[in-house]
Amino acid sequence: MNLTEQQVIALAPDSSSAANGKKLMAHHNWCSSGRNEQVLWGECQGSGSKPYQTQVDLADYASNCSCPSRKFPCKHALGLLLLAATDQDSIQIATPPQWVSEWLLKRATNVARKEAKSLAKADEPVDEEAKLKRLQKRDARVSEGLQAFQLWMEDLIRNGLARLPNEGNAIWEQQAARLVDAQAPSLAARVRGLSDLVGASKEWPQTLLNELGQIALAIRAWDQMAQWPADVQSSIRQYLGFSVTEDDVLQAGLVQNDEWQIVAQVHEQESTLRIQRNWLLGKNTGRYALILQFAAGSQAFTNTFLPGNRFGAELVFWPGAVSQRALIKGEVRPLPAADSFSDRQTYDQLFDRMSEQLAVCPWLDRLPVVLQAVVPVLDDGRWWAIDTLGRALPVLGSQHWQWLALSGGLPLDIAGEWNSAGFLPVATYMDGRYLLLTESM
Repeated sequence: MNLTEQQVIALAPDSSSAANGKKLMAHHNWCSSGRNEQVLWGECQGSGSKPYQTQVDLADYASNCSCPSRKFPCKHALGLLLLAATDQDSIQIATPPQWVSEWLLKRATNVARKEAKSLAKADEPVDEEAKLKRLQKRDARVSEGLQAFQLWMEDLIRNGLARLPNEGNAIWEQQAARLVDAQAPSLAARVRGLSDLVGASKEWPQTLLNELGQIALAIRAWDQMAQWPADVQSSIRQYLGFSVTEDDVLQAGLVQNDEWQIVAQVHEQESTLRIQRNWLLGKNTGRYALILQFAAGSQAFTNTFLPGNRFGAELVFWPGAVSQRALIKGEVRPLPAADSFSDRQTYDQLFDRMSEQLAVCPWLDRLPVVLQAVVPVLDDGRWWAIDTLGRALPVLGSQHWQWLALSGGLPLDIAGEWNSAGFLPVATYMDGRYLLLTESM
């Protein structure tokens, strides 16, 4: 293990769990503890007569604890991981006790059961005729809804955008509701989000026109669907809101086996829904993959992903012209921690890659990237990432003093996300240690 305290805190479901976990990071809080290459475990004395039994699978940092907490990971799992990060030598290498071995066996059994269920479903007969009729019926509803929205957009442009700041959200909500009725939910969410652009900056008319242009392009592509290759058709359908189930992906998706590093983890909040984007980079293929997770309210994410962690696994990718989203198939093989990113790109390489991918999928929202040797510069209230040739890219966000302090003015390789607005810095390596550039809880 080569954990940092920052990485562990990034796993906390909230700030209170992080604070309580820090209180348990000292060795004296643990009646017993142990570790091997696969698992970390310990017993922490709580308020009851029996200590709480805590274990962490080091392959994917999933945890389990006998405490009554409904938060995952709980404060005991966080405390144990913090102990491993700050005082690993105090945890002896040992043979796991029975309660740990039983948990690991149960996890492996659940993975095998899930795969068997997926294979069994793949063998089930499918009524192709009924399936085709359902698809044709939905296509007709989507076409009708898109046609109506196209007319509305044309009226909007003819009447001008100047009146929009006074219109409020109602006009966008009304159109979004109609698109939901037309069974295009993803497009409806995009239209609902357009209301946030109106008046948000001096350049809001141009930003709004760009978004409306993307939607108009998707509607035109839908009208000419028959002429596109299957992967482009998949991208268009997903942009509008046609879902692809995980079972379908497991059965027919592209499989890529590699050693994967979680180079960046990004969190977003949409109303009561929490979104986690885990960007993985394959060591041998140089391919990026997106593991996307959602959680409502205070619910925990299904899987635990430690930023900077490395593991070997088969990933199965969603269909699409630029296939980024993936899921893990089968078991995860833990790997030694890395001391740097396995790949990085110059500005020229980033723009070449962006051009290639946007040419086949113009609706691509963001790209993961590890920028090679850049430094942060604050100029007239705006942050920039400057490469060794003096070229600048705009940096999203307003507080990047941590990055500046870590770099000391020297260039670092920085992992993050790039979109049309700029670069979002997420993490870097210093002295072989993975460090987050975002604020910890």
